[in-house]
Amino acid sequence: MTDFWKNKNVFLTGASSGIGEALAEAIAARGGNLALIARRSDVLEKLAQKCGAMGIKAKVFAVDVRDADALIEAADNFRKEVGPVDILIANAGIGGNDRETRDLDPQAVKKVIDINLIGAVNAVSAVLPQMLEKKSGQIVAVSSLAGTRGLPGSAAYSASKAGMNNFFESVRLDLSGRNIAVTIIKPGFIKTPLTSGRANKMPFLMELNDAIPKFLRAVESRKKVASFPWQLAAVVRFAGFLPSGIYDMIAGRARYRE
Repeated sequence: MTDFWKNKNVFLTGASSGIGEALAEAIAARGGNLALIARRSDVLEKLAQKCGAMGIKAKVFAVDVRDADALIEAADNFRKEVGPVDILIANAGIGGNDRETRDLDPQAVKKVIDINLIGAVNAVSAVLPQMLEKKSGQIVAVSSLAGTRGLPGSAAYSASKAGMNNFFESVRLDLSGRNIAVTIIKPGFIKTPLTSGRANKMPFLMELNDAIPKFLRAVESRKKVASFPWQLAAVVRFAGFLPSGIYDMIAGRARYRE
Protein backbone atom coordinates (compact mmCIF):
# COMPACT_ATOMS: atom_id res chain seq x y z
CA MET A 1 0.00 0.00 0.00
CA THR A 2 1.36 3.43 -0.93
CA ASP A 3 2.34 5.94 1.76
CA PHE A 4 1.13 8.79 -0.45
CA TRP A 5 -1.90 9.52 1.73
CA LYS A 6 -0.24 9.14 5.14
CA ASN A 7 -0.69 12.35 7.15
CA LYS A 8 -2.07 14.21 4.13
CA ASN A 9 -4.88 16.64 4.95
CA VAL A 10 -7.73 16.15 2.48
CA PHE A 11 -10.65 18.56 1.98
CA LEU A 12 -13.41 16.39 0.50
CA THR A 13 -16.75 17.77 -0.69
CA GLY A 14 -19.77 15.56 -1.29
CA ALA A 15 -18.52 13.18 1.38
CA SER A 16 -21.83 11.86 2.70
CA SER A 17 -22.60 9.16 0.11
CA GLY A 18 -21.54 7.38 -3.06
CA ILE A 19 -18.08 8.17 -4.41
CA GLY A 20 -17.36 10.71 -1.68
CA GLU A 21 -18.14 8.32 1.16
CA ALA A 22 -16.10 5.52 -0.43
CA LEU A 23 -13.16 7.86 -1.06
CA ALA A 24 -13.26 9.04 2.56
CA GLU A 25 -13.03 5.48 3.88
CA ALA A 26 -10.27 4.56 1.44
CA ILE A 27 -8.22 7.65 2.26
CA ALA A 28 -8.66 7.12 6.01
CA ALA A 29 -7.51 3.51 5.63
CA ARG A 30 -4.34 4.87 4.00
CA GLY A 31 -3.61 7.34 6.79
CA GLY A 32 -5.05 10.57 5.41
CA ASN A 33 -6.81 13.14 7.59
CA LEU A 34 -10.17 14.37 6.36
CA ALA A 35 -12.40 17.41 6.24
CA LEU A 36 -15.77 15.86 5.45
CA ILE A 37 -18.00 18.34 3.61
CA ALA A 38 -21.70 17.77 2.88
CA ARG A 39 -25.09 19.04 4.05
CA ARG A 40 -26.17 16.07 6.20
CA SER A 41 -24.39 16.40 9.54
CA ASP A 42 -25.83 13.17 10.99
CA VAL A 43 -24.48 11.09 8.10
CA LEU A 44 -21.13 12.87 8.23
CA GLU A 45 -20.79 12.25 11.98
CA LYS A 46 -21.21 8.51 11.48
CA LEU A 47 -18.66 8.56 8.66
CA ALA A 48 -16.24 10.59 10.78
CA GLN A 49 -16.49 8.06 13.59
CA LYS A 50 -15.80 5.22 11.17
CA CYS A 51 -12.82 7.00 9.63
CA GLY A 52 -11.52 8.21 12.99
CA ALA A 53 -11.47 4.61 14.23
CA MET A 54 -8.73 4.02 11.64
CA GLY A 55 -6.42 6.35 13.56
CA ILE A 56 -6.81 9.52 11.55
CA LYS A 57 -8.37 12.93 12.20
CA ALA A 58 -11.78 13.37 10.59
CA LYS A 59 -13.61 16.66 11.00
CA VAL A 60 -17.23 17.28 10.02
CA PHE A 61 -18.42 20.45 8.31
CA ALA A 62 -22.12 20.45 7.47
CA VAL A 63 -21.87 22.94 4.63
CA ASP A 64 -23.68 23.51 1.33
CA VAL A 65 -21.03 23.95 -1.36
CA ARG A 66 -23.13 26.74 -2.86
CA ASP A 67 -22.26 28.83 0.23
CA ALA A 68 -18.80 30.21 -0.59
CA ASP A 69 -18.34 31.92 2.79
CA ALA A 70 -19.24 28.76 4.71
CA LEU A 71 -16.69 26.76 2.70
CA ILE A 72 -13.99 29.33 3.43
CA GLU A 73 -14.85 29.15 7.13
CA ALA A 74 -14.73 25.34 7.03
CA ALA A 75 -11.29 25.40 5.39
CA ASP A 76 -10.01 27.93 7.94
CA ASN A 77 -11.31 25.84 10.86
CA PHE A 78 -9.83 22.66 9.40
CA ARG A 79 -6.44 24.35 9.10
CA LYS A 80 -6.62 25.51 12.72
CA GLU A 81 -7.68 22.10 14.03
CA VAL A 82 -5.66 19.76 11.79
CA GLY A 83 -3.28 21.67 9.51
CA PRO A 84 -2.90 23.05 5.99
CA VAL A 85 -4.94 21.44 3.23
CA ASP A 86 -2.74 19.27 1.02
CA ILE A 87 -5.43 17.96 -1.34
CA LEU A 88 -8.83 19.26 -2.36
CA ILE A 89 -11.23 16.73 -3.87
CA ALA A 90 -14.15 18.65 -5.39
CA ASN A 91 -16.62 15.80 -5.57
CA ALA A 92 -19.99 17.30 -4.58
CA GLY A 93 -22.57 16.88 -7.31
CA ILE A 94 -26.12 15.99 -8.28
CA GLY A 95 -27.44 14.34 -11.42
CA GLY A 96 -30.53 16.43 -12.02
CA ASN A 97 -32.34 13.32 -13.17
CA ASP A 98 -35.85 14.68 -12.63
CA ARG A 99 -38.65 15.98 -14.81
CA GLU A 100 -38.08 19.65 -13.96
CA THR A 101 -34.43 19.52 -14.98
CA ARG A 102 -35.11 17.49 -18.13
CA ASP A 103 -37.82 20.02 -19.04
CA LEU A 104 -35.18 22.76 -18.70
CA ASP A 105 -36.89 24.58 -15.89
CA PRO A 106 -34.46 27.46 -15.25
CA GLN A 107 -34.33 27.04 -11.48
CA ALA A 108 -33.81 23.27 -11.75
CA VAL A 109 -30.99 23.71 -14.28
CA LYS A 110 -29.46 26.45 -12.13
CA LYS A 111 -29.45 24.13 -9.11
CA VAL A 112 -27.44 21.49 -10.98
CA ILE A 113 -24.92 24.02 -12.27
CA ASP A 114 -24.67 25.80 -8.92
CA ILE A 115 -23.88 22.59 -7.04
CA ASN A 116 -21.73 20.82 -9.61
CA LEU A 117 -19.80 23.72 -11.10
CA ILE A 118 -20.07 26.75 -8.82
CA GLY A 119 -19.76 24.49 -5.77
CA ALA A 120 -16.43 23.26 -7.14
CA VAL A 121 -15.34 26.84 -7.83
CA ASN A 122 -16.21 27.76 -4.24
CA ALA A 123 -14.15 24.83 -2.93
CA VAL A 124 -11.13 25.91 -4.96
CA SER A 125 -11.51 29.46 -3.68
CA ALA A 126 -11.53 28.17 -0.09
CA VAL A 127 -8.20 26.32 -0.30
CA LEU A 128 -6.15 27.75 -3.16
CA PRO A 129 -4.83 30.92 -1.45
CA GLN A 130 -3.28 28.83 1.33
CA MET A 131 -1.83 26.36 -1.19
CA LEU A 132 -0.24 29.26 -3.07
CA GLU A 133 1.15 30.58 0.20
CA LYS A 134 2.82 27.27 1.09
CA LYS A 135 3.71 26.64 -2.56
CA SER A 136 2.34 23.11 -2.69
CA GLY A 137 -0.91 21.21 -3.02
CA GLN A 138 -3.20 19.32 -5.32
CA ILE A 139 -6.66 20.16 -6.63
CA VAL A 140 -8.81 17.26 -7.82
CA ALA A 141 -12.03 17.64 -9.77
CA VAL A 142 -14.46 14.75 -9.93
CA SER A 143 -16.05 15.47 -13.30
CA SER A 144 -17.57 13.03 -15.80
CA LEU A 145 -17.26 11.67 -19.31
CA ALA A 146 -20.73 13.19 -19.76
CA GLY A 147 -19.03 16.57 -20.04
CA THR A 148 -17.46 15.73 -23.40
CA ARG A 149 -20.53 16.19 -25.62
CA GLY A 150 -24.23 16.73 -25.02
CA LEU A 151 -26.45 13.77 -24.13
CA PRO A 152 -30.23 13.32 -24.31
CA GLY A 153 -32.02 14.37 -21.14
CA SER A 154 -28.76 15.61 -19.67
CA ALA A 155 -28.44 19.24 -20.71
CA ALA A 156 -27.90 20.57 -17.18
CA TYR A 157 -25.63 17.74 -16.03
CA SER A 158 -23.52 17.68 -19.20
CA ALA A 159 -23.20 21.46 -19.14
CA SER A 160 -22.09 21.45 -15.50
CA LYS A 161 -19.43 18.80 -16.17
CA ALA A 162 -18.24 20.46 -19.38
CA GLY A 163 -17.89 23.62 -17.33
CA MET A 164 -15.89 21.75 -14.69
CA ASN A 165 -13.56 20.28 -17.31
CA ASN A 166 -12.78 23.66 -18.80
CA PHE A 167 -12.61 25.50 -15.48
CA PHE A 168 -10.12 23.09 -13.95
CA GLU A 169 -8.08 22.86 -17.13
CA SER A 170 -7.80 26.65 -17.11
CA VAL A 171 -6.81 26.59 -13.43
CA ARG A 172 -4.16 24.00 -14.23
CA LEU A 173 -2.69 26.28 -16.88
CA ASP A 174 -2.80 29.27 -14.53
CA LEU A 175 -0.95 27.30 -11.84
CA SER A 176 1.75 25.95 -14.14
CA GLY A 177 5.15 26.10 -12.49
CA ARG A 178 3.74 26.82 -9.02
CA ASN A 179 3.96 23.27 -7.61
CA ILE A 180 0.19 22.84 -7.35
CA ALA A 181 -1.13 19.91 -9.38
CA VAL A 182 -4.59 19.87 -10.91
CA THR A 183 -6.18 16.50 -11.65
CA ILE A 184 -9.45 16.12 -13.56
CA ILE A 185 -11.11 12.73 -13.11
CA LYS A 186 -13.76 11.79 -15.67
CA PRO A 187 -15.49 8.55 -14.72
CA GLY A 188 -18.26 6.91 -16.67
CA PHE A 189 -21.22 5.18 -15.04
CA ILE A 190 -20.57 4.05 -11.46
CA LYS A 191 -23.10 2.21 -9.32
CA THR A 192 -24.00 4.83 -6.68
CA PRO A 193 -27.21 6.49 -5.41
CA LEU A 194 -26.76 8.98 -8.29
CA THR A 195 -27.30 6.23 -10.88
CA SER A 196 -29.81 4.08 -9.00
CA GLY A 197 -33.38 3.61 -10.07
CA ARG A 198 -32.86 3.90 -13.82
CA ALA A 199 -34.75 1.45 -15.97
CA ASN A 200 -32.34 1.41 -18.89
CA LYS A 201 -28.98 -0.29 -18.89
CA MET A 202 -25.93 1.95 -18.56
CA PRO A 203 -22.93 0.89 -20.67
CA PHE A 204 -19.79 -0.33 -18.87
CA LEU A 205 -21.37 0.30 -15.46
CA MET A 206 -18.64 0.00 -12.80
CA GLU A 207 -18.98 -1.26 -9.26
CA LEU A 208 -17.99 1.41 -6.75
CA ASN A 209 -15.31 -0.82 -5.20
CA ASP A 210 -13.71 -1.29 -8.61
CA ALA A 211 -13.76 2.43 -9.37
CA ILE A 212 -12.28 3.82 -6.14
CA PRO A 213 -8.74 2.47 -6.74
CA LYS A 214 -8.76 4.27 -10.08
CA PHE A 215 -9.61 7.55 -8.36
CA LEU A 216 -6.84 7.01 -5.84
CA ARG A 217 -4.22 6.16 -8.47
CA ALA A 218 -5.13 9.24 -10.50
CA VAL A 219 -4.48 11.43 -7.46
CA GLU A 220 -1.36 9.59 -6.38
CA SER A 221 0.23 9.91 -9.82
CA ARG A 222 -0.87 13.57 -10.04
CA LYS A 223 -2.32 12.87 -13.47
CA LYS A 224 -3.64 15.83 -15.39
CA VAL A 225 -6.66 13.88 -16.67
CA ALA A 226 -7.92 10.38 -15.84
CA SER A 227 -10.85 8.84 -17.74
CA PHE A 228 -12.34 5.41 -17.06
CA PRO A 229 -13.47 2.76 -17.72
CA TRP A 230 -11.19 2.69 -20.74
CA GLN A 231 -13.84 1.14 -23.00
CA LEU A 232 -16.33 3.96 -22.47
CA ALA A 233 -13.58 6.58 -22.47
CA ALA A 234 -12.48 5.33 -25.91
CA VAL A 235 -16.05 5.52 -27.23
CA VAL A 236 -16.47 9.05 -25.89
CA ARG A 237 -13.10 10.12 -27.29
CA PHE A 238 -14.13 8.80 -30.72
CA ALA A 239 -17.51 10.53 -30.44
CA GLY A 240 -15.70 13.81 -29.93
CA PHE A 241 -14.47 13.68 -33.53
CA LEU A 242 -17.81 12.80 -35.13
CA PRO A 243 -19.61 15.41 -37.24
CA SER A 244 -22.68 16.77 -35.49
CA GLY A 245 -25.13 15.11 -37.90
CA ILE A 246 -23.70 11.63 -37.34
CA TYR A 247 -23.31 12.21 -33.61
CA ASP A 248 -26.95 13.29 -33.30
CA MET A 249 -28.16 10.12 -35.02
CA ILE A 250 -26.16 7.90 -32.66
CA ALA A 251 -26.40 9.76 -29.35
CA GLY A 252 -30.04 10.63 -29.92
CA ARG A 253 -30.97 7.00 -29.31
CA ALA A 254 -29.44 6.94 -25.82
CA ARG A 255 -31.85 6.53 -22.95
CA TYR A 256 -29.47 6.20 -20.02
CA ARG A 257 -31.20 8.90 -17.98
CA GLU A 258 -34.58 7.14 -17.99
